Formats: sequence, C-alpha cells, structure tokens
Amino acid sequence: MAIGVAYLIAGWLGGDRDFAVGGLVVMVVFAAVMLIAGRFSETVARLLDRRDERINLIDTRATVFTGMVLITAVIVGFIVAIARGEDGDPYAMLGAIGGVSYIAALVVLRFRR
Repeated sequence: MAIGVAYLIAGWLGGDRDFAVGGLVVMVVFAAVMLIAGRFSETVARLLDRRDERINLIDTRATVFTGMVLITAVIVGFIVAIARGEDGDPYAMLGAIGGVSYIAALVVLRFRR
C-alpha cells in the first residue's frame, strides 16, 4: 500500500495521472490478493505474519536469489549499454548503490554478531 501511495504521489507530481492512479490500483489489488491468498495458502499467511523461522529462511534465500539476478542484470545492462556506445550511468549508479549497500550490510552484520 505504501508503495502504491508513493506511485500516486510521484505520478501526480510528475503530471502522469494515468500512472498515478494505475500504480495505486495495481498495488491495492496486489495487497488484496495477498490477503485473500493468505486465507488459502499457509506459505503466504506465514510470509505476512513473519513468525515462522522456516518461512523466514525461505524468504531470505528467495531474496538472496533475487538480489543475485538483479546484480547480474545490472552488470549485463551496463556492459550492453557501453558496447552500444550508450550512457551506462544508470546501470553504474544502480551497481554503485548495490555495492555500497552490500559493504554496509557486511560491516553492520559483522559487528552485530
């Protein structure tokens, strides 16, 4: 829902009312689907309440996999952009954000354990 509101505000401020309303509607529908699915799926229900260690571990591994896919996509996108003679800065900035956040997480987690 918060992301939907952010889409609404960003679209409205940017003058793209279709995106503003559409983005909010998509996120509201997604939230509703998750709530309804939680009644029929143990996995979805436990992902929503976050008290099951097994589901949290599965969620963590899925998040790591997703991160690896995104890192690969950013690197490939950067290389393809440079090879085409285009500006690779958007990919470079995403890669820098990923790299800095990874190092920050390593430092924080290392001192917490």
